[in-house]
Amino acid sequence: MATSFTTPVVFHITNIGFSEYYNTQFPNSRFSEIFRSDISSNSWCAKPKTVSSCRNSRTSRPDKSVVKASIAYDSVVKENSMWEDGDEDVRLQFLEERDEKNLSRRLLKLSRADKVRSAIELYASMDFMGLRPESHAFNALLSCLLRNGELDDALEVFETMKSDDRTSAHSYNLILQGVVKARGFEAAFEMFKVLVTDEVNKNKVDQVLFNMMLTLCRDNKDWAKTEFVWRKMKDNNCVGNAVTYRLLVTTFLASSQYGLAIEAYLEMVQHRVEPDSRTMESVIIAFAKDGRWDFALTVFRGMMKRKENPNVIIFNALIHSLGNNGQVNLAFKVFDCMKSLGHVPTSYTWNALLVALCRAEQYGDALRLFEKIQHETPSTLGLHLYNTALTACKQVGAWRRALQILWEMEDSGLEVPVTSYCRVIGACEVGNEPKVALQVYQHMVHQKKTPDTLTLLSLIRSCIWGSLYDEVHEILKLVPPNAHLYNAAVQGFCLREKTESATKLYQEMRELGLSSDHKTRAMMLQFLPRS
Repeated sequence: MATSFTTPVVFHITNIGFSEYYNTQFPNSRFSEIFRSDISSNSWCAKPKTVSSCRNSRTSRPDKSVVKASIAYDSVVKENSMWEDGDEDVRLQFLEERDEKNLSRRLLKLSRADKVRSAIELYASMDFMGLRPESHAFNALLSCLLRNGELDDALEVFETMKSDDRTSAHSYNLILQGVVKARGFEAAFEMFKVLVTDEVNKNKVDQVLFNMMLTLCRDNKDWAKTEFVWRKMKDNNCVGNAVTYRLLVTTFLASSQYGLAIEAYLEMVQHRVEPDSRTMESVIIAFAKDGRWDFALTVFRGMMKRKENPNVIIFNALIHSLGNNGQVNLAFKVFDCMKSLGHVPTSYTWNALLVALCRAEQYGDALRLFEKIQHETPSTLGLHLYNTALTACKQVGAWRRALQILWEMEDSGLEVPVTSYCRVIGACEVGNEPKVALQVYQHMVHQKKTPDTLTLLSLIRSCIWGSLYDEVHEILKLVPPNAHLYNAAVQGFCLREKTESATKLYQEMRELGLSSDHKTRAMMLQFLPRS
């Protein structure tokens, strides 16, 4: 009986798409029978090679003169790309089994067990024999390669799947996830753009893949790419689910793209997709920010019918929107609903209510609400609340109350801005208390606050109507030349029939090169000589 022995050989394969060498072992007794070739034939480039003592060992370094099987994607083939740490060469296996279904099961098991070397050897052997794994086995091999960081090889397998029309939506999902992990979001998005524009394979991109891309866009805070994915999704006639629209609405809302967020929600309603609570909360904010309080209120009522409990931010946004649009009663109804659900009003909540009352010109009610806040929840008092209350004082001329609020602000340790002093001086102007206005102005300067133009205009008007003419001249001397201040002073003197003072200021204004407005010129035409 003839002795059976094994001789390792290396083949150069040029016609199967790899253009690489495979280190392969076959029994001599069957070698010539199978390949009908002499072992020394130059056509196979065969040469003897010493067999490793341990066939499956991953510790011995291979002969560097032998190029290993490598799969490359869209780049120059990289030698030893799969096992740069010195693993053995990839060997073609003689496959007695030729059934693609059985071989696919074997490849599936090897891939799930993360046996990368064995899986790629089996795949290479099947490719050499013209056999193709099933789609499920292809996907398992892709997943195995990606888990082990072999992106280039996974991309080449993916291209093979595309050429054989074995790709599925799951294949695209796997490969894009691998690209994101290895090369980043931008590379994955470029690959996605190629996939969705491919007329042959774009219909295989399903809802799950679109949702994955939307998630990546949201994580990268890129609303423009989110819109691109959304438009491509509609071009593919792919209808989103609740997850899709939640991702769209929240991403657009985070980027202040309220119109797009609303458009996504309306499309969701059109397709009769039931929104979850987070989507409804986000769209309430989008409607509120866009000034569409009626739609925001409708969505809010829908949440109440579903017995859901929106968070404080939603209540605040809705109250603020209603108040800004003059819906005071509705704003307080939403506030009552907020308290009934156990939410504690915040500083933003109280300020939204105060603003609503001021917009409705209910300044007395606004001041009474502010007093209630001072007594019941003093910890919520902040700069915005104080300034809103000072606005109410200014409108009704409640200068005493304005002074009290100003002293409280200073005693509380707040950094009082110039706008707060301006509101107090405005309250003195409306209340016809020019001397008090001057005292507030002097206190403001003592606090090293530089008055702005609005503050000085209010002070000048107050002094003129209080007959403090000398003080007006002093103020104009102390501040830098300003056309607005001179125009206000000249017009005030004209209205008070102080012709001499008005003429003097007008001439001074022209000498300084300041421009007079049409109202000032019209008034001065009555007093200046025709010359």
